[in-house]
This record gives sequence, C-alpha cells and structure tokens, in this order.
Amino acid sequence: MLPIIAHKCHPRLIQHVWLFSFQTKCQRRLLSTLPAALENKVDAMIQRHKDLLSKLSKETDSSKLGSYGREISTLTSIVDLALERRALLEELETIKQLVASEDEDGEDLFASDTVKIQRDIEDIDDRLTKRILDSDDPDAKLNAILEIRAGTGGEEASLFAGELLKSYEKYVQTKRWKWEVLSSGNKTDLGGIREVSVSISANQSGNYDSDDDSLGVFGNMRYESGVHRVQRVPINDTRIHTSAVSVAILPDNTGALGDETAFSIPPADLKIETMRASGAGGQHVNTTESAVRITHLPTGISASIQDERSQHKNKAKAMKIITARVFSRMKDEENTKHGNLKAEVMGGGDRSERVRTYNFPQDRVTDHRCKFSEHGMENLIEGGLLVNTFLPHMEKLRMEVALKEMTDH
Repeated sequence: MLPIIAHKCHPRLIQHVWLFSFQTKCQRRLLSTLPAALENKVDAMIQRHKDLLSKLSKETDSSKLGSYGREISTLTSIVDLALERRALLEELETIKQLVASEDEDGEDLFASDTVKIQRDIEDIDDRLTKRILDSDDPDAKLNAILEIRAGTGGEEASLFAGELLKSYEKYVQTKRWKWEVLSSGNKTDLGGIREVSVSISANQSGNYDSDDDSLGVFGNMRYESGVHRVQRVPINDTRIHTSAVSVAILPDNTGALGDETAFSIPPADLKIETMRASGAGGQHVNTTESAVRITHLPTGISASIQDERSQHKNKAKAMKIITARVFSRMKDEENTKHGNLKAEVMGGGDRSERVRTYNFPQDRVTDHRCKFSEHGMENLIEGGLLVNTFLPHMEKLRMEVALKEMTDH
C-alpha cells in the first residue's frame, strides 16, 4: 500500500504510517513469541517467588529456611529475566505512543530502536523458555553413571565399545569432571571391552560451561543413551560389518543435590553377597572373598563388582551402580505412568532403540532422533566431540517436545 500512499500523502505522514505499521507487526510477533502456557507459568513463578521471600523473612525453622532458599535460588534467574522482558515490553509500548503522537524528534531512531528491543526480547524468550523447562527437570543437574556394553557383532562390537569409552573420557577431561571406572571386566584379545561402568561427576564448583549452568553431567550426556550402530570394514576383511554397542547414562542421585534430596535404597530391600573373584587378577583376587554382588529384591536389579582387592571398595562401587540403576528404573516408570512425551527424547526411554549410526565408509554419523548428521568420523570420536556435536540439536528437540506437551495440557 505504501507506493499508492506515496503519491497522495506528505512524506512525514508516510513515515509515521510505516513506523506504526512496523511497530504493530513487531508487537504481534512479541505476543506470539511465548506460548500462553509459558506466560501463565511465568506469572505463577513470579508470584511464588514473592510469596517465598515473604515466608523467608518470617520463618525460623532451619529446615524450611533451607528449602525456601533453594527454591528461591531456582526461581530468581527466571524472575529476573521475566522482569527484564516486561521492562522491554513497556519500552516498546512507549515507542508506540511516541509514534502515535507524531513527535518530530528522533523519528529516525524509532525503527532501529524497535528492532533492537525486539531482538533483545526474542533472546530473553529463548533463555526464559529454557530455564523454565530446566526448572521442571532437576535431574539434569545430577552426576551420572556411564555404562557401555558390546552387543551384536562380536569382536568388532567390543572394539567400538572401547573407542566410545575413550571418546567419552576425552570429553569428560575437557569438562574437567571426575572420571572413575567402577567396573571394567576383562578386555578381549584385540583390546576391546565387553562391559564397563564409569562414575562421572562434577566437583562442588560445578565446572559447567552452558549459558546458565543449567546442565550437569547427566543433562549433558543423557542423549547418549541407546544403541549405537557401527558400519565399517574390519581389519583383515573386505566386507562391511554391522555391529552394535549399548550405552546407558544413568542419573546419579546419591548425594549430588544434598542429603535432603538424595535417593537411597532401604537396606531391607537389598541382598548383599560376597564371593571369591573369578578370572585373571592374581592371587589376592582369587583367594579372598572380595567380590560383591548386590541385588535389589523388589525389582531383581543386581550389580556385581570384583575389580578391587578390597571387599569394602567393591561393595561401595556396587552400591553406587545399583542405586543409579534402581533410581533410573523408577524415573522411567514414572515417565511412562504419566505419559511423559519427553521420556524418550531425554534419554529415559527404551535403551534398546537405535539412536545413532556410525557409517565409516561414508565418514558420517547420524542421530536418528534429531535427524542430524555430521561428517569427520575420526575427529568426532577420537577428539571426544560426540556429545557436544549432538547436544544442541537434542536440546532443541527436547524443548520443542516439552513445549508441545505443555500446550497440549
């Protein structure tokens, strides 16, 4: 319409009409940036934050003070962003009023100011959405237990399991996290591994490098859970072989979030057995009852450790593994019971499902959940870049699914 108006109207009027039209268009975009369900949740969080501050000033019970303090800490970053967003919306409304009043001063700045404010609000909306969704996902801050098992494919699967293990260790080193092998079993003749369990933990200072430190060890690595299929030509062969490795990332809630929220298993639910270790390992391993097997009676889940000479150390490692396995099973059942759409995306779904394919002849790795592929296999695996390569795409998918779940309800 502007070319038609240009023949009949004064240039200043044309400018005002364009600015008003531009601003109105931006305002419509703003109103649709955050879904109504998130808008309502933000309002509820602001009110909850206000109520907690009021309670905190009156409370004398130390346990409640600690609980209020932790919740306030979680809400504060969200509330700060929400208030910043409101201030920008008010500023945008002020510009709209200035345009409507036909103020002659600073008209050339209105359009650029509006664009800048719009971009700032869109950035805040993205961060706000992520923080709100993360607040509903406390497990993301937990440490983790990594379990890798060689599946179909024989020796080739064992070799690739070892390569994945080294890749994850390289990644953990770059994050400056603690890497502790809990159970490794015996290596194959060619140096592959059949099964391994590793504890991965951040220190008290966190060592997180995400935007707002919202993701812990489990949050960063959970998308690695599932079956990793590899296609390549083994040494001394000319045919492409297909093998598979199963990866499980279990949330370790044995104390990472404090004693009040840590998960523990009642001693009455556990059966603890000691025995002599089997296999290679020297006289100390085979002549003392240092091996430990712990069984969770309600579920039948068990963990056996014989790596250490000390029965006490083996018991501690077995307890750590079985606690993580039982906690993970409990979370999976909870997600299934409530029809949680995020379960499979977030690594809490069926771990027998193929999640990734490593095609060596084509030098390509593909994640089947987020439909993203990357080339440069050697660099991705040996450089420990697998997690960081696919994490942004999986996080985006998680937010899309979570938003759909929120709006559907």
